[in-house]
Amino acid sequence: MTADDIFSVGEDHIIYKYNVVQNEVVKIAELPPELFPLDMHWLPKGASGGVTGAISTKRTVGSDLFVLGTSDGKFCFVNKTGRVEKVIDAHRGATISVRWSPDGSQFATAGEDGQVRIWARSGMLRSNLVQSTMPIFCVCWSAENDSVLYCTGKHLIIKPLSPNTKQNSWKAHDNIILKCDWNTVNNLIISGGEDCRYKIWDTVGRQLFVSAAYEYPITSIAWAPDGSNFAVGSYNTLRLCDSAGWCHSTEKPKDGSIYGLSWSGDSTQLVCGCGTGRVGIGYIIERRIDWRHLEFILIDSKIISVYNCETELKDNIELKDRLVKMSVGFGFLIILTTNQGLIYNCKSFGHPATFDLRDMPMSLIVQAEKYFLLSDGINLLIYSYEGRLVSTPKLNSTKSDSINMNTVSLSSDTIAIRDSTDIKSIIFLDISGKAIGDGKPLSHSYEVIQIALDQTGTQNERKLAFADKFQDLFIMLVRSNNQQTMNQRIRKLCTTIGSFRWNDKNSMVAGIADGKLNIWLYPNVVFIQPNLVQKTIYHLDSSDFGKNPSISDFLSSNITIRKSTGALIQCSIPVYYELCLDLLASNRAEDALQLCQYITDDTIYALIGIISLYNHDFDSAENAFAQLSETEMVYCLQQLRSIPTKEERDAELALLTGGNIQEAEGYYLQGNKPLHAIMLHINQHNWDRQKYLQDYGGGKKETNPKYLQAMKTTDVDWNKINVKLKRELGETSTLRILD
Repeated sequence: MTADDIFSVGEDHIIYKYNVVQNEVVKIAELPPELFPLDMHWLPKGASGGVTGAISTKRTVGSDLFVLGTSDGKFCFVNKTGRVEKVIDAHRGATISVRWSPDGSQFATAGEDGQVRIWARSGMLRSNLVQSTMPIFCVCWSAENDSVLYCTGKHLIIKPLSPNTKQNSWKAHDNIILKCDWNTVNNLIISGGEDCRYKIWDTVGRQLFVSAAYEYPITSIAWAPDGSNFAVGSYNTLRLCDSAGWCHSTEKPKDGSIYGLSWSGDSTQLVCGCGTGRVGIGYIIERRIDWRHLEFILIDSKIISVYNCETELKDNIELKDRLVKMSVGFGFLIILTTNQGLIYNCKSFGHPATFDLRDMPMSLIVQAEKYFLLSDGINLLIYSYEGRLVSTPKLNSTKSDSINMNTVSLSSDTIAIRDSTDIKSIIFLDISGKAIGDGKPLSHSYEVIQIALDQTGTQNERKLAFADKFQDLFIMLVRSNNQQTMNQRIRKLCTTIGSFRWNDKNSMVAGIADGKLNIWLYPNVVFIQPNLVQKTIYHLDSSDFGKNPSISDFLSSNITIRKSTGALIQCSIPVYYELCLDLLASNRAEDALQLCQYITDDTIYALIGIISLYNHDFDSAENAFAQLSETEMVYCLQQLRSIPTKEERDAELALLTGGNIQEAEGYYLQGNKPLHAIMLHINQHNWDRQKYLQDYGGGKKETNPKYLQAMKTTDVDWNKINVKLKRELGETSTLRILD
């Protein structure tokens, strides 16, 4: 049994197996004459598969059982040899839809009697989940296996398995809904019905896309497993659509209505079952990716066209096996076929580095500057660009498709993964697969939807951007110095974020929020001087982007926006921002200030001031803040320069750039100034820590007999002591003494 096997069954009761590679059809078995199949679904093993209709492709090697729904209200367990292992009465009338849960522990059936029933893997009834007055034509599972989606009449309904949880229902179409599907990767819902339209929804019922009204009803619909595309079938029509809703291409087979659709596990092949009894097999071609001046187009299942826009030269890359996935970035082209992986240097496409991928159906590529990541939805492999396997991080995840483009991110030194067992948490690993720090994941208050690591800077400066279910965008410092609390490591950057992306060369973030394209030129400012965030944002007009645009690329100063119609729009930010950041990264603040003489833009001065302050270049920072009329910052910098000791200066700087109390305390104690540390916590009303420091030295009692005798005979005048403290601290510090 291989991943290229296709199983089909029809009204003639015969189960056929077709192998795509060998191009041969084999009769597996013949069902009993009383069983007329309506729907089938393979038991997932290691990954979820999604099919509707009496046709299915094997998603992974090893799954050897499928469930079959029949017209007389039964469902059957059938193994890979065609033997019927069990037949169970499920519904009054036809069993219209059957679907395994993604983890394979249970399955749902929907029938003509208006019921949705949940069954154990053994075939025992667990619950009568739904009782409707109308037939239910389709049922799907959520990625978390805790709720089902079904369509009845004109409505879509999400029904949780928990009996005390409220269901979510909404009117989705103007006529009866025939098919729906729920993707486990992007968590979006598609539906189609007799109103001849297909629509895209989120899980709260918001309509994200609606198609034009076509000539015939939508009879089948199915997401690709990776969530990048979906297929729509109707009478003599098959459409391939992007996840945003727009149509890539349309085919017109002359085989009647398309009743069943199924994708291969790698999302490259599509199979459809037609009303004439014929089975159609398609392979997605003309997939296009680009990087800077290079464009790559898949013109055949084994041929990639390469076009160099600078030299206007064309070339072809011919593969031995069928292409599964390709990705380009950071100067390297990664190609995955059914048997091996190939790594091409974009400077020369002559001799690629190769690595074996037999029995490893990888469906995801994530690239970084030094390494790239492969995943099949559950497991991770980290490779170098020489083709050497660097690590195989061990994860506790058993959920299929838990790792996708939105839930994993890679940089030169860090791996970030959303925890599949708790989608509010993010796990951080180094490249070797070991946990970073104490190994505790970041725990957010709400579900994390998307994560992304920045690609530049040192590992101690590594930052993570993530968006939660309420579309709030946060920035986090991945590595802490053990003196920072979690609140000090995380800052909210903006709200209502639609799409965001890091720059490939600098730590800039581009995001679409509130109908605007915003570029945070130096996101680290939220940790240094949050009140200056707005002065480091560059805004671009987004009136031409339309509804629900997304950011495809952010390379150097160029931003690529994809509209909901599929059209691409090229935007750019002034190149002097990138030049200024490059100068500051190489500690050339004076050259950056000279650049400002030719540009009337306060944003440049804000960048120079904040980054110079972070780099302890007080002169350049003071000059920049003076140009911005930031009087308070100029005064603080002048005070910093007047402090004589390095430890106290570092402590004051820690307070100025982020207000890190613990770090400032450490500098004071390092410089043997416990009184400064005590006054710091008194001013913060941190009485517990102040009392601890007041007993600085281990909390031992005084035992020196001479000191004890002197204390008995000496009057302590606290007024004189306070005057002296004010005089001493006033000369070297801005700390406040409480009377």
